Amino acid sequence: MGLVSRFTTVVKSKMSRILDQAEDPRETLDYAYEKQMDSLREVKRGLVEVVTAKRRLQYQAQRVRDSIPAVEQQARQAMALEREDLARIALQRKQTALMEIESLDSQITDMEREQDRLSQAEARLNAKVTAFRTQKEVIKAQFTAAEASVKIGEALSGLSEEMADVGSSIERAQSKTEQMKARSAAIDELAEVGLIGDFGQLGDPVGQELARISKEQNVDKELESLRSQISSG
Repeated sequence: MGLVSRFTTVVKSKMSRILDQAEDPRETLDYAYEKQMDSLREVKRGLVEVVTAKRRLQYQAQRVRDSIPAVEQQARQAMALEREDLARIALQRKQTALMEIESLDSQITDMEREQDRLSQAEARLNAKVTAFRTQKEVIKAQFTAAEASVKIGEALSGLSEEMADVGSSIERAQSKTEQMKARSAAIDELAEVGLIGDFGQLGDPVGQELARISKEQNVDKELESLRSQISSG
């Protein structure tokens, strides 16, 4: 049972490293931006629907208002013919129309308040999305530059294939450090514009990872120093 548990732990560790190496911050930022754009489009769509419903109520209220003069004319005609019963019916229809207009005006007022609320929400969200887009492009440019710098450094290092195994641990540590720095900078910049929450409760995984990498680098340096001393002796 202990062997199975150890094997499972090793597999999980390997998979975690593979996924971390495969992650591209540029793709992650683009995906986050698209999700924010989807939210912005939903708010705009809701705003259009509210305005459409308000216009529909306004047209209905106007039609009812336009019908009132005709009803009043019917009441006058009925009284002229000494048909008070018909005049009463016409005036009752007028009162019903007035009550309907009052109800429609109340609904229109509610729609206007909802329209104002959505308009303000759309403006705030649009400002956040715009700021995120700017920060996203800056971070992507920095990551691309760092990636190119690493590739150039590898090309200029002149390491042969035989020495690749010897220096692979150092290269991985350097690459991981650069990735952690880029991710830390991304988190800081996104937090400054208010697009992500407080990461303080997450136990500072970036600091923990950098500390672990620093320990590995120190061990590698001491091993290299011992090799040099043994070689010199």
